[in-house]
Amino acid sequence: MTAGAILAIDQGTTSTRAMVFDAETRVLGQAQQEFEQHYPRPGWVEHEPEDIWRGTLAVAREALERAGLEAAGVAALGITNQRETVVLWDRRTGKPLHRAIVWQDRRTAELCQRLKDQGHEPLFTERTGLLLDPYFAGTKLAWLLDNLEGARAAAEAGKLAFGTIDSFLIWRLTGGRVHATDATNASRTLVYDIRRNAWDEELLAILGIPAALLPEVRDSAADFGTTEPGLLGAAVAIGGVAGDQQAATVGQACFAPGMVKSTYGTGCFALVNTGEQPVASKHRLLTTIAYRLDGRTTYALEGSIFVAGAAVQWLRDGLGIIEKASDSNALAAAADPLQQIVLVPAFVGLGAPHWDAEARGALFGLTRNSGPKELALAALESVAFQTHDLIECMHADWPAGDTGEMVLRVDGGMTASDWTLQRLADILAAPVDRPTVLETTALGAAWLAGRHAGVWPDRDEFARRWQLDRRFEPQMDEAQRSRRLALWRDAVRRTLAA
Repeated sequence: MTAGAILAIDQGTTSTRAMVFDAETRVLGQAQQEFEQHYPRPGWVEHEPEDIWRGTLAVAREALERAGLEAAGVAALGITNQRETVVLWDRRTGKPLHRAIVWQDRRTAELCQRLKDQGHEPLFTERTGLLLDPYFAGTKLAWLLDNLEGARAAAEAGKLAFGTIDSFLIWRLTGGRVHATDATNASRTLVYDIRRNAWDEELLAILGIPAALLPEVRDSAADFGTTEPGLLGAAVAIGGVAGDQQAATVGQACFAPGMVKSTYGTGCFALVNTGEQPVASKHRLLTTIAYRLDGRTTYALEGSIFVAGAAVQWLRDGLGIIEKASDSNALAAAADPLQQIVLVPAFVGLGAPHWDAEARGALFGLTRNSGPKELALAALESVAFQTHDLIECMHADWPAGDTGEMVLRVDGGMTASDWTLQRLADILAAPVDRPTVLETTALGAAWLAGRHAGVWPDRDEFARRWQLDRRFEPQMDEAQRSRRLALWRDAVRRTLAA
């Protein structure tokens, strides 16, 4: 038995990963499994919940096997998840009524616009810190209730359960004994008052969502029940839950106000810790819960970019100009520096600070000499440009965070690329720090579970253990940086105008 071993489940947009950490945060074993994406109509994105469930069990068992551990040797289990993805299931059978509607899905754009036209957005923003956008869970749930035959009547009768992916996994893992979520996931539903830390009856009524559907909201480090013994080989306590971006904030040890992290996966999500008081954004960033521990809430400002690593997937799967994602780095490094191609990757609309659900991707500056190298550079550079826009808005919204030179802590799959991180530092004109553990989302979930179980270090000691792999310092001269940003701003303006 390894004292303090924690099993973390990281259920993401395109794959599910399980990692086993020891008390020193070393990785003992891990496993990962991709699952199918479903696109039934343009702008619609769905997942099969049963695929997610089967994959979760498979990677959890495999990670334990690779770690040489039995489930009985695990102190606790932590869960982190793609946040706004919605599942609706039958309480009696546990069977989903429909595929999960994914956070990227835009089918409720018309509903969101109608609610805006009716003047509801200020109330939603005041209570939840969010904007009326298809990204969030509430309108997705409303769509399911309105479009699945008998769903609304069953929901009002208390026969159905709603949840983000964490709730669905908790329900399945505990054999239906626990219907719960944590405050970070609740804060992304459009119906949770982040100041009162409670479901909001007025917002539920506007969206037509019966309260009987909703899970209980708990701290991010709390008792979420124990797994059915037959699933992993022994009962394991579930002690930590957080949405993926908040879990990454914890995993990056961004516990002090002013600390910033940015995660680069399918999308990109930057959060700045603003302490125990929520900060209202004037630049269309989101005010959200970073984590809730011991009943005390820490808040963050968040900027959400819908397409980051997905732009590289487009190079691979859509255009076929690379065989694997890492090929994009060498191509970008070899691109013609005199060409001025800009990609606005609005494949599913634009997120912060524009929040334009109808915008679509566009390429600007193409010439007869443009080729795969220049397209790769444009795809990777678009991530840096979008991050710059988010950080600029954060500084404007919360001057209290400007206590010195900003350093961005980064994580996620794209951060394995030195070229990408160097360009990011150049465009930000600020240092970028890559940690030794890139899978900080899983690490954050592990720390929450380990903290609740009492086998992992406290917040201060965990922060001291954070280790730097490499710092990327800006090298681009200011004139070139200004030119590149001007091209980007012009491209975004043209895209929005279209």
